[in-house]
Amino acid sequence: MTAFVVGGRADLDGVGTDVPVTAKIKVRGVIADGEEASAENLKRSLGKAFENENTKAVILEINSPGGSPVQAGHVYDEVRRLRALHPDTKVYAVITDLGASGGYYIASATDEIFADKASLVGSIGVTAASFGYVELMQKLGVERRSYTSGEHKAFLDQFQPQNQEETKFWEGVLKTTHNQFIRSVEAGRGERLKAKENPDLYSGLIWTGEQAVELGLVDRLGDSDYVAREVVGVSKIVDFTRKQNPLDRFASKIGASVAEHLSLRLGFDGLSLR
Repeated sequence: MTAFVVGGRADLDGVGTDVPVTAKIKVRGVIADGEEASAENLKRSLGKAFENENTKAVILEINSPGGSPVQAGHVYDEVRRLRALHPDTKVYAVITDLGASGGYYIASATDEIFADKASLVGSIGVTAASFGYVELMQKLGVERRSYTSGEHKAFLDQFQPQNQEETKFWEGVLKTTHNQFIRSVEAGRGERLKAKENPDLYSGLIWTGEQAVELGLVDRLGDSDYVAREVVGVSKIVDFTRKQNPLDRFASKIGASVAEHLSLRLGFDGLSLR
């Protein structure tokens, strides 16, 4: 049968037949509010998977370059919470093509991480970007008029020259977020990480799955079928990924458009674990 969930759909063929299953949830694309891989969607999918009495284990199948540190952090916290509530239901991460930055952030919350030997894994870092148009505006003879209250209110304005004090402040924000990311990864992976032997582990670099095993970023090589069959011992996989219906997708795009507009008004694209 196919079960429908409020606000979206999950393909739950076989659920309710008393047959043990391995639940799978796909984490695809950019992790951001309004996207398929939003915290709201992923948390709902996790809830459905754990509520199903036939679920023996959960696989997070990850193919993501990362995204919002807030959204990734919410999913990380939810995975850790559910693991504590259901200690007999293991959660595994399977990285397919890419498990970078925020994607790896989420993976680090699971019991074990699997990947293909050629998967790209890591990129533990934070980025924020913008463009500067000061000289261009001068050449065009255009005068920028901005009215603010607060000495640094417009420090992200791309039409103003960079200020060393403000640049230093913003770098501090990035460093703080990076340290939060590192602490979460270390809490999830523990002594499996080879950070002392590899000082570049948290530098933002990315490695193949084969290299990631040696670094302690990944536990073993294997895909979702391998994990279900050989690790869980239940080869039947049921996809619990929440799929947005057209109305939800339309509403989320409106919200995303508003967020994008605000981002453009600020002059930068926000903090990103990518």
